[in-house]
Amino acid sequence: MLEKDAAIPVLLFGAFDRHNFGDLLFPHIAAALLPSRRLFFAGLAASDLTASGGHRVGALAELATAWSERPVDIFHVGGEILTCTAWQAAVMLLPPEEVQGVIARFERQPEAAREWAHGSLHSAALAPYAVARALFPRAARITYNAVGGVALDACDSALRQEVMGNLAMADAVSVRDRHTHAHLKVAGIRAALMPDPAVLVAELFGARIRDRGAGGEVGQMAAAFPQGYVAVQFSADFGDDATLAEIATQLDQVVAETGFGVAFFRAGAAPWHDDLDCYCRVAARMRTAAMKIFTSLDIWDICALIAGSRAYCGSSLHGRIVAMAYALPRLNLLHPAQLGRPTKQAAYAATWEMAGMPHTSGVNAIAHGMRTALAQDAERLRETARELAARYRAAFAAECVRAGR
Repeated sequence: MLEKDAAIPVLLFGAFDRHNFGDLLFPHIAAALLPSRRLFFAGLAASDLTASGGHRVGALAELATAWSERPVDIFHVGGEILTCTAWQAAVMLLPPEEVQGVIARFERQPEAAREWAHGSLHSAALAPYAVARALFPRAARITYNAVGGVALDACDSALRQEVMGNLAMADAVSVRDRHTHAHLKVAGIRAALMPDPAVLVAELFGARIRDRGAGGEVGQMAAAFPQGYVAVQFSADFGDDATLAEIATQLDQVVAETGFGVAFFRAGAAPWHDDLDCYCRVAARMRTAAMKIFTSLDIWDICALIAGSRAYCGSSLHGRIVAMAYALPRLNLLHPAQLGRPTKQAAYAATWEMAGMPHTSGVNAIAHGMRTALAQDAERLRETARELAARYRAAFAAECVRAGR
């Protein structure tokens, strides 16, 4: 069994090589559930995210070379990794000041862009966050834990074929939503269905998160809004003027109806994630003064901000899942371009959300969605949180058994 074979090291692998809230939480959760194992942390690039509550991360290509003759367990810690292309991964790992130059350089050169991405990552993989068994020829076990791939059917066929081939060679595969599960079933891949690992955040790290909420910037936010606040976040692609104006109007209405303040925060600082300037611009459009911008990027501060809120509203799936773990009302925002298309937020909510809780909303219906979310029964919210945590623990235990066969 995965948790029993202490002699073999475990390589925890995922997209926690860059700043993204959910991805940075995953290795903490996996480590807490594998206390007797010798763990190594790997992404596509070597990085140090400890300043934000993350880990020191080794580069997968270097570790593959070092461990080519050693047995190791490969454990994909979670996330929407099955559809992340080499280009997307390479750009998100860039320093922010280099992003626009690289995008402009390869805007009309798709082949050159792919070559650049593969060179940057030292990998020829089309979906580099899905590890091929050939990369670790002596791997004892390969596990995919609660991963996602909602848009697999829209991906290039070569990428899809690569992903399915890697999953077919794994010892245990689990996914976090029914949409991804259906894609894999069509391809003949057996996969378990389990909630996202972050459903355990409150249970595993409650004391740590309470301590962070008692002081610092989180404590200042609580003091600024003694009546409570809504934790609000959205990614940089919401940053056009018309969308920001609508968000401002809707949040003004939420404040007027509830008396709560608005606490803007970033759930990711990597390229293509969240932009502090967008919050400044939406704040300038709001009529109410009952809003503040939360600047900390520490994942435990972000957890504490959400845990201390009256509700969560944003585009981050893990903003929602942490709110679920803390039995809080929640609503995911979709960019206008996403409306009517499958998204990981909608797929996850459709799989695990309690009846009555709204799933996703366009920006023009934020006030209505928050009104519905805040009207939900508190005990049912707590029951959902407990049930999802129990489901994940049971599925994780079963996954360890499958991987040990």
